[in-house]
Amino acid sequence: QVQLVESGGGSVQAGGSLRLSCAASGYTIRNSCVGWFRQAPGKQREGVAVIDSDGKTSYADSVKGRFTISRDNAKNTLYLQMNGLKPEDTAMYYCAAGPLIWADSGGYCLRDDSFYTYWGQGTQVTVSS
Repeated sequence: QVQLVESGGGSVQAGGSLRLSCAASGYTIRNSCVGWFRQAPGKQREGVAVIDSDGKTSYADSVKGRFTISRDNAKNTLYLQMNGLKPEDTAMYYCAAGPLIWADSGGYCLRDDSFYTYWGQGTQVTVSS
């Protein structure tokens, strides 16, 4: 049984930092696409950041330079370091995992939730001004 369990959410003031963690069990993230998505009330789910098996990353423009995604294969855990938080970052944050997308150039990942098979239950991030 695959489980993705997020932790690290909370309430912070604008400019603050949080570090989200996602511990995976029943699924090895080493050779997969893994990423963070978020959904604010009344809005569509948004791909925040993803990382592939080679460590290549992709970020939403709204978080570039502020958020960093990383992966510890030994711990089978995904992280999202969030600095310079803004009120517009307020959302439920979900981690997700899925297979690499294969092309002639190799495997890659997209910030498109339709490519992800497994999802965590989410952790709330609230940023106050």
